[in-house]
Order: sequence, then C-alpha cells, then structure tokens
Amino acid sequence: MFTSKEIRSTFIEFFQERGHTFVPSASVVPVGDETLLFTNAGMNQFKDIFLGLRSPAWPRAANSQKCIRVSGKHNDLEEVGMDTYHHTFFEMLGNWSFNDYFKAEAIEWAWDLLTRVYGIDPGKLWTTVFEGNEAEGSPPDHEAAELWIKIAGIPKERVGYYGRKDNFWEMGGTGPCGPCSEIHIDLGPDRCDMQHVKGHKCAVNSGCARFIELWNLVFIQFNRQADGTLEKLGARYIDTGAGLERITAVLQDKKSNYDTDLFMPIISAISDLTGHPYTSQLDSRTDSAFRVIADHLRSLTFSIADGVTPSNDGRGYVMRRILRRAARFGRVLDAHEPFMYKLVDVVARTMGDAFGEVRERADLVRTVIEAEEASFGRTLDRGLEIFSRAAERAEASGQGIVCGEDAFSLYDTYGFPLDLTELMARERGLKVDVETFDKLMGEQRARARAAQKGVSMAAGLSGVALPATDDSFKYEGNTSAAKVIGWIDAEGFKTQGAINEPAGEAGLVLDRTCFYAESGGQVGDGGIIKGPAGEFVVEGTEKIADCVIHRGRVAAGVIAVGDQVNAAVDKQRESTKKNHTATHLLQWALQEVLGDAVKQQGSLVCADYLRFDFTYPKALTSEQMEDVQRLVREKIAEDIPVTCAVMPIDAARQIGAMALFTEKYGSEVRVVGIGAEGSGPITEAFSREFCGGTHVDGTGQIGGFAIVREESVSAGVRRITALTGRGLNDYLMERNRVVDSLTSLLKAPPEQIVDRVARLMEDNKKLVKDLKSAAQKGGTDVMGETAKLLEKAERIGDTAVVVGAIAPCPIEQVRQAVDSLKKKAKSAAIVLGIAEAPDKVVLLVAVTDDVVGRGVKAGDIVRDIAPIVGGGGGGRPQMAQAGGKDASKLDEALAKAAELIKGKLS
Repeated sequence: MFTSKEIRSTFIEFFQERGHTFVPSASVVPVGDETLLFTNAGMNQFKDIFLGLRSPAWPRAANSQKCIRVSGKHNDLEEVGMDTYHHTFFEMLGNWSFNDYFKAEAIEWAWDLLTRVYGIDPGKLWTTVFEGNEAEGSPPDHEAAELWIKIAGIPKERVGYYGRKDNFWEMGGTGPCGPCSEIHIDLGPDRCDMQHVKGHKCAVNSGCARFIELWNLVFIQFNRQADGTLEKLGARYIDTGAGLERITAVLQDKKSNYDTDLFMPIISAISDLTGHPYTSQLDSRTDSAFRVIADHLRSLTFSIADGVTPSNDGRGYVMRRILRRAARFGRVLDAHEPFMYKLVDVVARTMGDAFGEVRERADLVRTVIEAEEASFGRTLDRGLEIFSRAAERAEASGQGIVCGEDAFSLYDTYGFPLDLTELMARERGLKVDVETFDKLMGEQRARARAAQKGVSMAAGLSGVALPATDDSFKYEGNTSAAKVIGWIDAEGFKTQGAINEPAGEAGLVLDRTCFYAESGGQVGDGGIIKGPAGEFVVEGTEKIADCVIHRGRVAAGVIAVGDQVNAAVDKQRESTKKNHTATHLLQWALQEVLGDAVKQQGSLVCADYLRFDFTYPKALTSEQMEDVQRLVREKIAEDIPVTCAVMPIDAARQIGAMALFTEKYGSEVRVVGIGAEGSGPITEAFSREFCGGTHVDGTGQIGGFAIVREESVSAGVRRITALTGRGLNDYLMERNRVVDSLTSLLKAPPEQIVDRVARLMEDNKKLVKDLKSAAQKGGTDVMGETAKLLEKAERIGDTAVVVGAIAPCPIEQVRQAVDSLKKKAKSAAIVLGIAEAPDKVVLLVAVTDDVVGRGVKAGDIVRDIAPIVGGGGGGRPQMAQAGGKDASKLDEALAKAAELIKGKLS
C-alpha cells in the first residue's frame, strides 16, 4: 500500500522523468496577487505566465502545492467534517506545460500514472470533456474525447460531455481560459450517500460520493475578451490538478480521506487528548468534530507557518474564524481548555518532510494557536449561553430565525464569526437573519474605515504583454540613460503618442532603469525622469512581472514614446540603503542574542526608519535590547564590507543564506553578505541573506544605530523599529532638546534628572493615596445614594434600569458602588452622572453581561449621551466613561440614556 509520502514523491518523480522541473510549493499567501486571500490552486504561482506578463523559466513544471479554500468562489468550509472528502487545506499535485506539449501527452501521462504506476483499476475510471457552447464560439472538445478512447482505451460510454460549469476553466471574467477534462473514479454503489434523495441516480457529476473527481486536466487555448467572446491564444498551456488527499484515500482503500495516514495521526492525538474514540461515522456529531478539528488544524498550521496571524481583517480574520470554529467543536469533545496547540507537533511530523517550514516554525505556530485559543476561551462559554437564549427566542417566535441583532452582538462582543452562529443555528433547525447582520456590519465598517487602499497599476492589464525592464543599473548608481517604451494609465498600456501634465497619474515604462521597484520590504524609489521636452516626477516604483513601472505624473511639458530620457533617483535612496543594511545586521544580532527562535516575519525599509518583524514568544528584556544594539554598533564601527553574489538558489541554500518565506524566488538569487573580507568568498560572511535590495558598500556608512521601539504585533511575533544615519541624528537632537527642557524645569543637571523625576513620582503616589483616604473618611455616601437609586429603579423583565445623578466623589468610589449595584441587581443597566462643577461633568455607564447580549452596550450609550453635556468618551460593552463641560444638561443626558436603554430592552 502506498503511503501519502510515496504517492507525493512518485507523482513528482514520474514527471521529472518526463522532462518536468520540480518547482517547490508557493506559500499559501499569494505573493504579489491582491485578488486572492489564499493560494487555492497549483496554477496560482504561474498566473503571470498565463497572463503573458512574464516568460516561463522552464517549458515543463511539476509540484505539490499547498492550497487553502475557505473564502470566495472556492469555499468548502461548510462541507468540512460533514462528508469524507472536503477540506479547507489540501495538496494539489500538478503538472504544467508552457507552450510545449498539449492534450495528447497530458492525457497519456495522467492515464499511465494512475493505472500503471499507482495501479488503479482502469475499469473504475470515467472521463469528462467539454460539450461546447455555440453562442460563445467554443466547439465541443471532440479531440480530447477521441484521445481518451485512442490512448487510454476507455469505452465511449465512459467519456461524458458536460457544460461550462463542469468542464470549462477560467481564471476570471477575462483572460486565459479553456476546456478541461476530468478523471473520475467509480467507488461502487455502497459509497452513494444520496439514497434518501428521491429520483437520485448515481453518475458522474451527480453530487454523490460514489463518483469522485481525481484529476482535472485544463487545456488553456483561448483568451476571454471583455465582451465575452473567445479568441485563440498564440500559446497553449497545460494546467493539471489532482487532490493528494483523494488519491491517497483511493490507493489506501479508505472510504474517507480522514481515514488515511494524512489525517489519522492527528485524529488519534485528538482522541488521546480528549478521551473520546473516533469511529469514522458520518452521522456522528462527535466524529464530525474530530474531522473539523483535524482539517482546521492543518489550515492553521500551514497559514501561520507562512506568515498569517489571526486578526480582525483579511486573511488574518479568515484564520481567526477557522480557529474559533474548531474551538467550538472542541467543546463537543469536552475540551474546555486550550488543546489544539498541543497537536501542532503531530502535523509537523506528518507533513514536515515535504514542507520543512512547518517543522521549522512549529514553535511559532504553537504560540499563536495557544494565545488565540486562550483568548477565545474566555468568551466562548459565555457566548454559547447568549446564543442559547437567542435561539430560544427564535424558537418561541415560531419563525425559527435568530435575529440579526443577536448574531451581531455575538460577533461584536463575544467574537463569534457569523458562520459559527449559522452553524449552531442549523444544529437546532434554525436560520439567522443575515440581512440585518450584514446591515449592522456595514454600519460598523463605515464608522471604522477611514480610507480605501489604492488600486495597483496591474488592474486592467489582464492578457497584456508588458516589456521586460533592465533594472540592473539600480545596483550601479543613482542615474541612468533610458528610452521611453510606453506608459500605463486607467485605459491600459500605451505604446504610442505622448503624455502631458493634465493626464494625471500614470506609470512610465522605460527600457532600462536605475530605480528600485518596491519589493522585499524595501520601498520603491522616487525621483525625476527628464526628457527633451518634459519632466516626469516619480512618486513610487513598482514591478509587474519583469516590467518596472515608474508611478507618478508629468510635472512639465510632455513625455513621448521613444524619447531618450535621463532617470535620476532622489537622495532618499542613500538613507534607505543604510536602513536596509542595518536590517540585515539587526537580524543577525537578534539571532546571536535570542537564538534560532528568531525568524523574519516581514520588514519595512524606507528612508526615515527601519521596521523588522520577527518570531519570538515574549518581549525582549532591557539587557537583551542593549546586547542587540551593542552587536550592531560594533559591526558598524568595524566598517565591514558588504558584498553581493548571484548564484543558483540551491547553492544559496547550501551556504546557509536566509530567505524570507513569503517572497517568490527564481532559479537564481542574489545573496547579500556582510563580513567577507576583500574579495573573499561570500561563504565567509557572518550574515548571508537572499536579497534583491540596495545596500551600502561598507557598514561604516550606516553611521549609527538605535532601537526606538520594541512591541508585540501578534501572538509570538515582535516588532522592532530602529533608526540610522540622518533619522537617528534628528531623533537624538530632539531627545537632547527634551533633556535641556527638563534640566531647566527641574533646576537639575542632566545626570540628576532621573533621580529627581523618580522622587517626584513617589511623592505624587503618596499624595494620591492620602487624598483617597481622606475622601473615604469624610466624603459622600456613594453606596447609600446608589442603593436608593436601585430601590427606585424601573425594571424591564428581570433587568433593573438604574439612572440618576449623585453627589461629587472620587471616581474609584463610584466604580466600587457600580460593582455593588451589579451584584445586587444581577441584571442591570446603570448610568450615573456627577456634576463636579458647572463646567465639569462625569458620566459612568455599566451593563451586566446578559444585557450586553441583548444589544445594550455601555460604550454605545456613553457615545450617544456625552455630546449632550458637551463631551465625549467611550469604553467596553460592559463599562464606559465620558466627561463633559455643561452640567446644566446633565438631567437631559440621563433622560436620554434611560430612553435608549428602555428602547433596546422593550
């Protein structure tokens, strides 16, 4: 029986023997593709080739690509765990031809691998081809059908014709596309899972588990025009994809992908942790929980290893949803404490041979998952209680719909993603009012979103072949002569005519350039491009495939295609170079001080400062910070040479050069080394990194180094911001001005300032303590006043609405009184107002958890009533505070608060 490792390696070796280059899997985070949250197919990393934006480095390629499908068009989330074959994370085995071989070879090799090498019974295999679409001018794919019969010997009746939905592949609304041919396997009548559906007949593409797609062969031969018509491409491509999990289940004779050696080690470990057995039943809620957790853990492990950390937006929020969904299924297995992080090592052992980054970054993955589990665990049980009440109200209403306000409250207050609420609702035979939820979410986003991201110059360039730019001059100097090839604007790429000042923003394309295009954390250069009749100001530089785009606008005159121009980078480049080399020194120093746990997560290198994100589980101590800075400064003082070498990527890895996992590298890479003396080999350098950026010639040019901030970015990821050169000088001058001001204010010399401030702070603490003590001895009877307000409070159901003004007193006493009120009332919404002076008002709002669950939030109330007294404030859903300047309006503000609360609770 084949193991999954053997199936993967056999696939790759099979195609290598047939002239294919093995191309390592790209990250699950698409590099340079803003249209995708996650890599969802093997072809993603070759998209630029299909679009004609770059030439292929090889005529044939093969790999096993890490894929995540959990959002957008390809979204399998709801099916995961409920059937035997859907996953959020999976591996796509694939082979590609870039205008080399076509249908005959693709069909022959797929059949040979499945039947001869893997030993699948040919009698169980069925194939499908495109039936054509006369309206679009796409004919039936008789060629593929005939090849299946001729090459594979498949009976004609097992070659089916299907429509565009099943057998025509498209990258998007426009661009490369073509018919596809799928290979399906008949697993036998006992595998049908739709016997309960009236009139169901088992067949290919009928939706039941008896017929499963194993492999899809895509024949890219057309280009979809904006008007929907098809034109033949000048080049033809093969793009195939076979799911490793499905093929493994077939070859290991398992009825479920989850029963294979890709999942069972994880499932067994879950069983050991929870004490629940796994029985591989589809109708078992417990077994579904096993499958969901095992699948979601793989997605989490690979995405975090590739740089995604759970957050509140983008792909980070997708991963947060995945984790919280898995955590909730953990409750089904009686797992009430963080447990998934304990399973990461199992995933690393299972997948680490094929994907070394999972093993190397296991510590980071564990840290991130444990922190997220603990965070959500603090609100999960309370949220489940709130959902239970919301579900009971939905059932009592007779409509069976959980109201959108309840769903939004679960999301906003308890961190329940909408799909998790929908899942729990379905389990009780209920639905969720998604329309209202979306409306509330839209209102929240409108309040929070201040600006939209700009549109990339790549927009609207699908199918456009951009010329390659020779940008090697960026390493040689700050000026270069060049020729204008064209420009990009809102209408696309122009190669004729001229552009002038009124044209607005454009992207100028030259045949050569000394400008550095934004990449690898280094910002793109700015500067000036001067022609015989005009001047173009470059505000930023980016790269689309091999074409460098100088983004900016004409400042004077005109720039015409064919002009001979002079390109000059501005002086900011020199500061950027200092910061970039300092970033390499910083990474080396961090690893020297903290060890191999430090792995780069990202960076930003610009003229003003450098920022470096790295993996480490806790904040650096002051001693560690000093050690890091000392090491960097020592290397700067030594004025060590900085050297570069271009070499094959395998050779670079062999000499230990560090690579950033989120970057996409070619077959040859540039390695920057620090410490190779004279013309010595780069292997002698103490710092060696893959890097295409610009650097100083020697570390002495950096001029100085200081860390100005060290902070947390997310669980397990730290961030350092540092300064060099001119930025550091400006920073130190400002610090010097602060010291001068303090010496004048405190009447003390610089060396005594720290002691003087420390004494002042100690004196202040003592005064505050004395004031509190005095207030408690002879001040206002806050407890008595608030107790009377509770006695008079109106009740809506079990909830007390406590609203009123109290006499001035320390805010700490008011908070103590509020805590006492909440304990006595058990369910309450409390609003207290204090008029400390005619021009000073304090408002305090407190709400118990159950009332928060009904949509009443302290922060919302205080934001609504504070403007009445001429103030503002905010806080958490349970507690919020505001100040104001008009005590005469206090009664009006309190009345408004009571009205808002009653309106929500009634």
